[in-house]
Amino acid sequence: MIQGSSSFGSFVKTICMAGLYIHIPFCKQACHYCDFHFSTNTQLMADLVKAIIEEIHLQKNYLNQEIIQTIYFGGGTPSLVPASQLHEILAMIQKQHTIADDVEITLEANPDDLTATNLSELKKLGVNRLSIGIQSWNTTLLTFMNRAHNAAQSQRAIDLAREAGFLNINLDLIYGVPGQTLNVLQNDLEVLIRNSPEHISTYSLTIESKTVFDHWRRKGKFAESTEESVARQYQLIMESLSQAGFLHYEISNFAKPGFESKHNSSYWSGSKYLGVGPSAHSYDGLSRQFNVLNNYTYVKSISEKTIPFEKEILSDKDHINEYIFTSLRTHRGCDFNKVQQKFNHDLLSQNRDYLLQLEKNQLVTFSDNLLKLTNQGKLLADKITSDLFVS
Repeated sequence: MIQGSSSFGSFVKTICMAGLYIHIPFCKQACHYCDFHFSTNTQLMADLVKAIIEEIHLQKNYLNQEIIQTIYFGGGTPSLVPASQLHEILAMIQKQHTIADDVEITLEANPDDLTATNLSELKKLGVNRLSIGIQSWNTTLLTFMNRAHNAAQSQRAIDLAREAGFLNINLDLIYGVPGQTLNVLQNDLEVLIRNSPEHISTYSLTIESKTVFDHWRRKGKFAESTEESVARQYQLIMESLSQAGFLHYEISNFAKPGFESKHNSSYWSGSKYLGVGPSAHSYDGLSRQFNVLNNYTYVKSISEKTIPFEKEILSDKDHINEYIFTSLRTHRGCDFNKVQQKFNHDLLSQNRDYLLQLEKNQLVTFSDNLLKLTNQGKLLADKITSDLFVS
């Protein structure tokens, strides 16, 4: 319960962890919902991989010699990159950094890219976590989203990954897609659960600018799902995965005990990370930097030994708001004591009446200055976090 004054409980320190993110900006085709930086023209792939390797060298001091505990190949579609080129990237990482013995190496993949041969190659390279973009098992929805695979390929990819010895697999699921009924979603969830992945990431469809879906919406050809429909789907996801034994450890992520994503968890705990490749972001504890969103410009600049990025120095207010945003999304919650001790800012005094109302409406729990969202509160996570931001 909310007390009359702030209490100073124990201060929970986050685990120090440095991560490395590699952005591979190529895809076979453009999904209608995607606004990530990518290209379907792979002619620059070899040059871009060389540029990524060079940037790893140029950025070797960015993390101040911290041990690398996570490496994440994202995109785009990293599974399009030949194993030989992935090997070159990992070799440069190993040359420039100290790698933890239990390093988590994740590679995002589309089901249609995975074969017994390349899965075996990935395993030999040290990739020990796969994130497979299933999205749905429904043929109509997959076609509507312009995904390159079908349900049979999804199942085949999972089976092949298990046969190759992968013991840590994440499966992606999209909900809130027009035409996706509760029955369709329930079937998707049942198939996901039967496959027994170690981790499931769920994403509510959002219509981003300059995507095909945005174009259809502006032309009046696209009717978005209602907020009520999306909320019912999210509730079904939470209930189904909880009953199946998954821990809902972050708004969009569910894991079997011990299989939480180490890489993404480092983002939410405020750990340092280096992002390499066009559009990649980095964070060193004091500032953020953002690489250029153009493949040709990126390759040309790196060839001239210059990293093309913009930089933002973070203020105390920025740090507080980022902590509120990231921590409140997790099952660990937002520790007001941490903000008080690190930034000398009293979130309780600033928000006492609002917190009382949230608690009364059963949207949050608040004990020992630790604020957590209830399942009902997770439906309003964006509004609650923005209301708590320091202005």
